[in-house]
Amino acid sequence: MVVAFGQFIPRAIRELPSLGYMINGHASLLPRHRGAAPIVGCLLAGDRETGVSAMRVEREMDAGPVAGQIRIAIGKNENAGELSARLAVLTADVLESTIEQIAAGIVTWTPQQDSLATEAPKIGTADAALDWQRPAESLARRVRAMAPTPGAFTRIDGETLRILEARFTSDPAGSAPGTVQVDAGGELRIATGRGWLIPRVLQRPGKRAMSVEDFVRGRPIAAGVILG
Repeated sequence: MVVAFGQFIPRAIRELPSLGYMINGHASLLPRHRGAAPIVGCLLAGDRETGVSAMRVEREMDAGPVAGQIRIAIGKNENAGELSARLAVLTADVLESTIEQIAAGIVTWTPQQDSLATEAPKIGTADAALDWQRPAESLARRVRAMAPTPGAFTRIDGETLRILEARFTSDPAGSAPGTVQVDAGGELRIATGRGWLIPRVLQRPGKRAMSVEDFVRGRPIAAGVILG
């Protein structure tokens, strides 16, 4: 049995168990989001639900038949770290159930529909960069998908600025993408290709994450500054 094992397993190892196969716990509703980053993948895609799958390990990545799945709704503002913690518990549950079915000789393996498969490849640093030309809703999803690590980021005055929590509004921006606006109440808004991103938690390199209110008390961000 393997869980979150990001390498191909040779046939000789896959068929070594007495039943001739291994099983894997995957953090998505296969065949959706096959690959190394299914939790990030579902958040970036804006999925409303996800889950875990118990599957048989075969040569093609995450393409083996499935014995069981558990579905859950994704919280409106849930980030990757929070979702990962919930899915870890469910992975143990679905694998336990599958092992019991195997032991009892009643397990049923259902082939995946390859035509419905989507990929969730391993993420890199570039995937965490915020492109202010994109819609605010898409950027808010990226913030959630990259939190708490590696953290979605932009640049300000030559320095990296991580945005670890944010909301969005579809109100017309009327400013160049990346432009900071500060309203009368001190709330920061960042213009995007469509709408505004409203950061709630920020972090500078080597510093702790903090609320926007605490952040700007120590390092004000002026209205009109263009990020990126």
